[in-house]
Amino acid sequence: MSKLFVMDHPLIAHKISMIRDVNTSVKDFRELVNEVALLMGYEATKDLELTKTKVQTPLAETVGNVIEKQVALVPILRAGLGMVDALMSLIPAAKVGHIGLYRDHETLQPVEYYCKLPTDIEKRQVLVLDPMLATGGSAAAAIDFIKQRGAKKIKLMCIIGAPEGVAVVQKAHPDVDIYVAALDEGLNEHGYIVPGLGDAGDRLFGTM
Repeated sequence: MSKLFVMDHPLIAHKISMIRDVNTSVKDFRELVNEVALLMGYEATKDLELTKTKVQTPLAETVGNVIEKQVALVPILRAGLGMVDALMSLIPAAKVGHIGLYRDHETLQPVEYYCKLPTDIEKRQVLVLDPMLATGGSAAAAIDFIKQRGAKKIKLMCIIGAPEGVAVVQKAHPDVDIYVAALDEGLNEHGYIVPGLGDAGDRLFGTM
């Protein structure tokens, strides 16, 4: 079974409270999502493999550790874009793919409308980025599509998660660990996370 990591850092808790606030501006909302994703990135990348390398300091030669080019970031369009810059600042050598989904109104199943991934995706640790893990349907489908392209090592990073969404992803992908900044009470009758923060995409891009 995949592991669920719920962040417990005071800085993250503080910023999540500000993100939830309906009075937070679009500019501040974007910056806060970036900051929370940055803090989460430390936890989600703590098991990246290191390679030994020689380093010449001003005084002597020593042995250091470096991360090789082994990460791929895959935001789920469109809200996942708000988390990309933070992870890129941590891992500048990461490659970035994109995946877009919509829900068919008749079948209610997720349909992929766009997917562009690094050609060496099977060799990389993939971080799937989406601020909200609500029903889990889109995240599970996105991971399905990414696996179909050859990805083997995948983690899911979300700002806010609901227990229902976590359960769906864990059942569909027991090999994918999930990282959330906050785990909320659950979903309302419309499938929105409560207390949540509203529609992350609308608040990121000012399309309320």
